[in-house]
Amino acid sequence: MKRRDFSTTATEARRGRFTGSLFAGVVLLVGLTVVLSVYAGMRDVQSDNADRVMDQRTAVARAAVQTETERYRSLVETAAAGIGTDPDLTWEDFDAATAPLASANLIGAASFAFVVPVADSQIAAAQRFWRSRGAEGLTLRPATTGGEHYFSIFTRSLTPTGSPLSGLDLAAATEPATALQDSRELGRPSVSDTYVLLRDRGLPAGQQQRSLVFAAPIWTRANEPEFRGWVVLGLRGEDFLEGMLATVSQGQLAGLLLATDRDGGESVVAEYLVPGVADLRRSVSIDVADRKWTLVTRADASHLPGASSTLPMTLLLTGGAMSVLLAGLVFVLATGRARAEARVHKATAELRAAEQESRRQAGLLGAILDSISDAVTVVDENDALLLNPAARALLGMVEGEQEEDDPNAWQEHYGLYRPDGRTPFQVGDYPLVRAMRGESSDGVEMIVRNSRRPEGILVSMDGRPLDTADGRPGAVAVLHDITELRRYENDLAVFAGVVAHDLKAPLSVIRGHSEAATEDLADAPDGPEVDGARRRLGRIIHAVDRMAGLIDTLLAYTTARDAPLRTRQVDLAALVAEVVHDRTAHLRTEDVPDIYVGPLPEVAVDPAMLRHVLDNLLGNALKYVRPGTMPRVDVTGDVDAAGCTRIEVADRGIGIPDTAKQDIFESFHRAHAEAGYAGTGLGLAICKRIVERHGGEIGVADNPGGGTRFHFTIPPIAQPAPAQPAPAQPAPAQPAQPAPAKPEPRRTAMTAPDPTEDEEAATRAALERALAERAAIEDSRLPGLAALPAADPSAHDPAAARLRDPSSSSSE
Repeated sequence: MKRRDFSTTATEARRGRFTGSLFAGVVLLVGLTVVLSVYAGMRDVQSDNADRVMDQRTAVARAAVQTETERYRSLVETAAAGIGTDPDLTWEDFDAATAPLASANLIGAASFAFVVPVADSQIAAAQRFWRSRGAEGLTLRPATTGGEHYFSIFTRSLTPTGSPLSGLDLAAATEPATALQDSRELGRPSVSDTYVLLRDRGLPAGQQQRSLVFAAPIWTRANEPEFRGWVVLGLRGEDFLEGMLATVSQGQLAGLLLATDRDGGESVVAEYLVPGVADLRRSVSIDVADRKWTLVTRADASHLPGASSTLPMTLLLTGGAMSVLLAGLVFVLATGRARAEARVHKATAELRAAEQESRRQAGLLGAILDSISDAVTVVDENDALLLNPAARALLGMVEGEQEEDDPNAWQEHYGLYRPDGRTPFQVGDYPLVRAMRGESSDGVEMIVRNSRRPEGILVSMDGRPLDTADGRPGAVAVLHDITELRRYENDLAVFAGVVAHDLKAPLSVIRGHSEAATEDLADAPDGPEVDGARRRLGRIIHAVDRMAGLIDTLLAYTTARDAPLRTRQVDLAALVAEVVHDRTAHLRTEDVPDIYVGPLPEVAVDPAMLRHVLDNLLGNALKYVRPGTMPRVDVTGDVDAAGCTRIEVADRGIGIPDTAKQDIFESFHRAHAEAGYAGTGLGLAICKRIVERHGGEIGVADNPGGGTRFHFTIPPIAQPAPAQPAPAQPAPAQPAQPAPAKPEPRRTAMTAPDPTEDEEAATRAALERALAERAAIEDSRLPGLAALPAADPSAHDPAAARLRDPSSSSSE
């Protein structure tokens, strides 16, 4: 009996061990399968993240290279257009125009030169001619015999150690010579194949770089254009690529820049290396003038932020260990109560340790939150509010004070107001409340003013929704004290406004002295010296007018963006009549353009700003016409069923290319720069800002009868501008004007009465407010070109009259 019991017990033990091993094996297999599946999924996600980060960094690098090369192309093209307007180009003109280039941060640029074609038989004559124009010591050194030479006449070095090298014959190198020939034949900028710049061939081999040149042809603006030469910009490839990638990737991307040669092959422009083993590679194409470049980027995934993590491996090891542990636990439970109980006790101890670790981690997270210098606020699904010490200090809470959990009491408890400092913040507009609804918000400004902070501070809050693992909603917000930053920005804005305003004072003095000198020379006997003095004085007056116009345009650009809207009911017909009168009153009877103005309604707008839109559109319609033709403009308007007013300005001018229509409303974009039409490229950008600030839209289309048709809309009630603190002194009130009876449509040169003194005072006040606003225009100027003289305005061109900034008074 005992033997049977022993045998049964042994059998049951063996059966239990077998069953326990089987269960343990199944559990281990299932656990490892799940862990490996999760590991593979996380590795895929990590790979996707690496690809996404690489794509983003490559896109940024491509955009930087594209923008900078387009900047160089536009620079030489605009410089060529400016030089083409000066029939008497001298070294002083070239030096004044290119002096700002040395400080313009042209990455990789080596030199900027004016190049002319000279035949073998004309070398001596050309040398004498350009020496007479100020090229002192110029020696033309032909590199070849026979054919045409391309000599650099005026040169400006753009590197600290470089010096101007005039008289070089670019025909000595096939690459730049071919680019110059292509540029002249095509009539647009061209880029050469890579080669070593002639100015660098005397350097040691280790310092020579693969380089290239941008070339733009110079044509005069006569009825029969004459070719004058080229503007050439030398670019060192290694310096250019290193400057681009080191800036945009912080040393995380290696790059290889390839250019497609004229024979169809690819040559290396430059290469930039970074530490690490590159396991990610991207290739993108870039359009550079008339050529195609390829940018190849490489990176080590472990060096890219967010592209690599040890979490998958940690999960694999932890999950595998847990699977083995669970299998062992099953084995123990299946093989004996005693051992199972022992294992249970051990597992319980491990769970306690894990709980302690969790508490330690929670404490660590709390300590991290408390040590963060930024103010952080968190709210859960029960509206329980948690503030870190920085947030409590920012809101003026004292030690021991409890947070207010009811959102309806936040405004009164913490003293939260709109940026005007008077309007209480509504509950539904709090970033935390919006985040609880699933909405993200950035840069929401508010004033915090309470008994603990009676002086009040300006804060900026960013809110984000929280998606917790258990599905319970929450929200987090970060607050930044921007009081000092805003005060600093306002100081800078006032400083910039005063500088811009005072720039016109010396211009007025220069113009006055120039006009006085011109009057003194009126009775002087004609002669070469007197005629030359008159021409130089005329060019000074013209340059002063261009500079004053540019300052006025930049002030109007800032006003359109930041000045508060002062909307009132405006008779659109009277406003258009005033603009037409200002544009045509100075013309002779035979030069008055054909302008048709149809019936126009009243609109609720800021009259000074809307006048700028109409003045700019009419000015463009009168300016962009074919030589020898009389401008014709139609101004019409109607109101749709929703009460929205649509105004159209149609012309019969030269039109706008389809490729440029989507860019003409961007800052400093000029659709007809290559045709020699003067302008800053800000007019339509200002129009777009003004229309959008009124809540409308602006667009352009082809006119079926030839030319261009601009249109913009004005909603029935203009959109209010962002809330602003009440000014210390209100602007002068605009006098009410009765709406005249609608006349029958007629085609004539219209006239309008001069603005009243009150309107002049209001526009002056608007300009003063605009001078006090921030004018942050980055990378949007063409350095040195303002010094290049423009062609004299034609007597028959009504648009030749200087555009008047509508933000300045008519008496000025």
